[in-house]
Amino acid sequence: MPIISFANPKGGAGKTTTALLLATELAEKGFTVTIVDADPERWISQWAEMPGRPASIDIVSDVTEDNIVDRIDEVAVKTQFVIVDLEGTASLTVAQAVSISDLVIVPVQGSTMDAKGGVKTLRLIRTQGRTARREIPHAVVLTRTSAAIQTRDLKDVQQQLAEAGVPVFETAIVERAAFRALFVYGGTISNLNPVQVSSIDKALANARDFAAEVIRRLKNG
Repeated sequence: MPIISFANPKGGAGKTTTALLLATELAEKGFTVTIVDADPERWISQWAEMPGRPASIDIVSDVTEDNIVDRIDEVAVKTQFVIVDLEGTASLTVAQAVSISDLVIVPVQGSTMDAKGGVKTLRLIRTQGRTARREIPHAVVLTRTSAAIQTRDLKDVQQQLAEAGVPVFETAIVERAAFRALFVYGGTISNLNPVQVSSIDKALANARDFAAEVIRRLKNG
């Protein structure tokens, strides 16, 4: 089953949030999902301990650079999707997960600093692809964007990516209170309380559009 890794050595790029959005949306579509939590902060593992986690989502967090490939292989035969939230550094663990992924998603905020972190990940993907003697499918997803305006920094990043020929998701992850609320209340976006969290419907539509595009990219290779 597809192995989807989320990688970016720049902290705060929205990597873990985007990985969780994809996992919960796939689960709500009826798929079984295993999240391999390889981020030392273990945010997804903490989310899993709160109420509301879908029964179709399993969490694996006992991963190291020595066993990550084995752990991914073990769960890949048991679940329909494997989502790997990698640590925010360029490490052997990241390289190993990238090398066996069916799709690597690189979350990037609309800033030059974040774009540089994304470039490091794209270089790693190319290197691992040469080592594995295959092209590793990958794409950048722009994160924490504004629903109202497009900043000059974001336009610059988009132009840099386009000029470099880097694949970019059409769906950007908009900055939404509902996405942050998942790590406060647990569960999924659709289970959040509208009294406590604003614009749940817009957040849900954004997450669904992103999940649908991931599935399309997997089908198209």
